[in-house]
Amino acid sequence: MKAIEIRNKYLNFFEKHGHKIIPSSPLIPENDPSVLFNTAGMQPLVPYLLGQKHPSGTRLVDYQKCVRTNDIEDVGDNRHLTYFEMLGNWSLGDYFKDEAIKMSYEFLTKELEIPNEKISVTCFAGDEDCERDMVSYEAWKKVGIPDDRIYFFGKEDNWWIAGEEGPCGPDTEMFYDTGKEKCSPSCNPSCSCGKYVEIWNNVFMEFYKDKSGYSELSQKNVDTGLGLERMTMLLEGKETPFDTELFAPTMEKLVTLQKVDLIQSRRIVAEHLRSSIMIINDGGVPSNVDRGYVLRRLLRRMTRHLKKLGIDLNVLPEIIETSIEAIKELYPELEFNKKLIIKVIVDEKDKFMKTLQNGEKEFEKVVNRAKELGKDTIDSEAVFNLYETYGFPSEMTIELAKENGLKVNLEDFQKLFEEHQEKSRLGSNQKFKGGLASTGETETKYHTATHLLNAALKIVLGNHVHQKGSNITAERMRFDFSHPSKMTDEEKQKTEDLVNSWIKDGYDVYITEMTKEEALKSGAECMFVEKYPDIVTVYSIGDISKELCGGPHVKNTSELGHFKIKKEEASSSGVRRIKAILE
Repeated sequence: MKAIEIRNKYLNFFEKHGHKIIPSSPLIPENDPSVLFNTAGMQPLVPYLLGQKHPSGTRLVDYQKCVRTNDIEDVGDNRHLTYFEMLGNWSLGDYFKDEAIKMSYEFLTKELEIPNEKISVTCFAGDEDCERDMVSYEAWKKVGIPDDRIYFFGKEDNWWIAGEEGPCGPDTEMFYDTGKEKCSPSCNPSCSCGKYVEIWNNVFMEFYKDKSGYSELSQKNVDTGLGLERMTMLLEGKETPFDTELFAPTMEKLVTLQKVDLIQSRRIVAEHLRSSIMIINDGGVPSNVDRGYVLRRLLRRMTRHLKKLGIDLNVLPEIIETSIEAIKELYPELEFNKKLIIKVIVDEKDKFMKTLQNGEKEFEKVVNRAKELGKDTIDSEAVFNLYETYGFPSEMTIELAKENGLKVNLEDFQKLFEEHQEKSRLGSNQKFKGGLASTGETETKYHTATHLLNAALKIVLGNHVHQKGSNITAERMRFDFSHPSKMTDEEKQKTEDLVNSWIKDGYDVYITEMTKEEALKSGAECMFVEKYPDIVTVYSIGDISKELCGGPHVKNTSELGHFKIKKEEASSSGVRRIKAILE
């Protein structure tokens, strides 16, 4: 079954069961400092999982484009992906365990035609914080899953929380039996031998965890996630995602172009290329910081492996077109953005090739130093520095060292490399640590302040000003906007004074629900208009500001305190950035 069929069946099934289809949010989050990219379906719905009313109601269904960066170095095996699509259905204080499980089972067995005997499930075993989940157990028995295919596990396997504090609860997971022999008599869904593959997770958010422990939530939510790539692989009867229609055309293209047969390198090229295409399509650009650095890493790793395959880098545009062709049925907008995507990728490839040339010059210095000191081995620190500072692949260092009659201390290099990986993973995990708990009172104030700043800039600089992005933490706000030149001190002061006058005058913040078309006709402004559902929430601040937004916001501008611009600088071509605080 093709990926597009699985997605459409999913959306249509839950729509028939009273769910409103909402659009996927862009990969690059709006007003969410906790992550570099949207990493799960729940992220764009954070305010509504915390109790804010969603304009489309209490039953929602969507597909969400996701990127997870923790496992970049693991891509190349038979399962790791950095980009994936997550299908999800949501109950915001509506149905709970029984109905969620009933619908999940019906979709798997009726719509996807998976035989009952292929399905095993897991439930929460219970502990001092929460009792054994017998409700889910009974619900699974009721739909026809026998006792010997229902397993109970603890918090490590069947409990979900984003970060250390926030909404949380037990989950029930569904597994597909691939038909492989059990690796041992005790083999079960927690085993990693490959017999059981997790296909769906239903999270039951019924508790809130804080420093003092767990308390029950007044609004109990259901948050589910089904990975499209994994389900496509299983239903197409393939061994890996790279054998499916999502990757096969690119993999085959690489085989026709390669001079060296390396399956791991082909997978890395195909996977990193697809992820890069999707990130660029949603506004990402390569850089040396944050998400731009992730994109740069993906493209440079891809380029290195194209070279390992012996592929002429001049044919890169052909490979990009093949990759887009394979997924454009899922993402038709790729065809429209194809020229831009190709340009960004090819430009970054060219920059990387120049970086490699610089690395080769540095390598020559390392070799000369070693020879002057009479050494036959290049220090591991020098190898790592070439990798980290110049993007110079360690395998290339080893190859060139051999040509110069030198060895490399691989063991010590590997230790340094693993320490680097661990730091990267910790940094990446920290970006998600805030999770659902990251929207506090201070962040809410800053969120409202961005609306006032946007309105003030339009008055001071002109109506050409539009928001291009924002980033909010508990310490400050960052606001990107369209404007061709640096702001003068006078313009900055006028903007600051306007915002503070509106704060002082104490304007109420009003919330209105209307159709997206009505909102746009009324003059409401928004970024990423395509991400909003048909019914939208519009926040108005007097006659000063009117914007489509997911919130959250204060009730009155007088709650904000004193607004102060700390810095105004260039962000990118034609885009300026303001950093400001509330005192």
